[in-house]
Parts: sequence; structure tokens; C-alpha cells
Amino acid sequence: MILELDKAAFHKCRKLINEQGQLEAIAVVDSINPGRIFVDDVNEPTSGVIWLGNNDGFIFFGSEQNEVFNKELNDFINNVIKPEAKKVQLKWFEGIGNHEKWNTVIEKAFEHRKLGRWNQKVYSLQQDDYKGSLEPEIEQKYKLVKMCGSLFENDHNPIKNIAFLQSKISEFWTSSEEFLTNGMGYCILFKDEIVSVCFSGFVAGNVHCIDIETLETHRRKKLAQKIAHHFVEDCFKNNMIPYWDCMEMNKPSVAVAENIGLQNIFNYVGYDFSIE
Repeated sequence: MILELDKAAFHKCRKLINEQGQLEAIAVVDSINPGRIFVDDVNEPTSGVIWLGNNDGFIFFGSEQNEVFNKELNDFINNVIKPEAKKVQLKWFEGIGNHEKWNTVIEKAFEHRKLGRWNQKVYSLQQDDYKGSLEPEIEQKYKLVKMCGSLFENDHNPIKNIAFLQSKISEFWTSSEEFLTNGMGYCILFKDEIVSVCFSGFVAGNVHCIDIETLETHRRKKLAQKIAHHFVEDCFKNNMIPYWDCMEMNKPSVAVAENIGLQNIFNYVGYDFSIE
């Protein structure tokens, strides 16, 4: 039977996590970012699955050869995950393996479903590879600011779309205070609106996973490149390592990553199917 693990016991899974795998898995197991963990044995787990707190996917970890666990996956998804997913209007199950041996298991376990797949690219950056000279100039009407407590408090409502920032942060963090304690970020303002954000989505040790978004009407103005450069420079000033995880087909994100000098350190496969 696959059971949910109490947060106080997440540490029992630490030895099962692939250190060269996804940063998100480490961030949840270390209780830095929110998430839920389901395992085969709550006392001595061997295999498990992490449900990321931002509802952005499930990570299978531990032994992929656990036949009892593997055989229970479909019932677990139908009877546990599907009802929970419905509460948060999640219509797709997106699963990845914490190591590539899980790929075969995922494909076999869900072969009866309409299983889609995609490729994901992971980048990291060491200071010597940083292309700081390529930081672009942006139009003077845009103002870049660092995220801080007063920005979130927004006294007297100087920022009209503060809900955009709050929504982005709440996807990854339990509160803005948790984010400011563990992460960092920047915004670009246009008049009285936030039009671009770049911040620590997940954090594990001194590695910060970048999340970035620019509003549609302000794209193609080099805002993403500009704000990413500032984030990366801040990382280096504070002995932190920037980390970028994006879909291979997301050409704009790949272009921003490579423009800064981020190096592709590994790739993995993602799978999805409908749970409606």
C-alpha cells in the first residue's frame, strides 16, 4: 500500500534521492519548498513519489525495482491522486523519474493510458562561464527592483498588479516570508505594474532554481535576459549557484539560458496523461 509520509519524516527519504537528479526533489525532501511525499513504507521507505507543492508534477524516486510499489501505482493515482487533483483543478498527471531507470517503469505502468512525453533540459552556471558582457540594455521606461518585504506589503497600493507577484511566489512557497528567508528575486516595473519577474522557485543548499515570467504584452523587449542577468550576478555575490530547468521545446527559455552562459548539465524525460 502506498501511504503519505508525515512531513516530520521526510528526512527518511534523503538517502533515496539522486544527488545528480532534479533540484526540486531535494528541495521538498529537505522541507525548504512545500510538497507531499508518498512511499511504500513510512518507517523504512524504499520507493516513493513526490508531489511538488506547486502542482507542477510528480517525481518518482528510490528503487524502480520495487514490484509491489509499481503494481499499486495505478490504483494509487485513481483513488488518491485523482480526487486530490480535482480539488485543485489539476487535469493532467505529469511524472518524471529522479533517475533514468524510472523511465521504463513509468512507460510500462501507464502503457494503457494515452501517455505523452517530452524532453527537459537542465542548466547550471559557474562564475567563469558567465557571459556578463552580453547583458542587454532595456528601454528607460522600465525599472528593475529587487524583491523585498516592502514590495510585497505594497503600502498605499503603488503597484496595481501586486497579485501577479503574490500568485507567482505562492506557487512555490508557503508565504512571502518563507521566500524572502530562503530565496531571492527581481521584478521589472512599467509605470505602476510588475511586468517581469525572476526569482528562486526551488532552493536546495546553495543552488537556486530560476523561475522567470514576463507578461505577454512586454515580451520580445529583452526583459527576461536583463532580469536573469541580475539574478545570476546576485547569486555569485552570495556564493549561490543558479540552476535552470526548462522544456526542450521552449526555445525562448533555452535561448535566455544559453545567452547568459548557462551550461546544459543533464536532460530527462517527462510523461503525462489525463486524469479527468
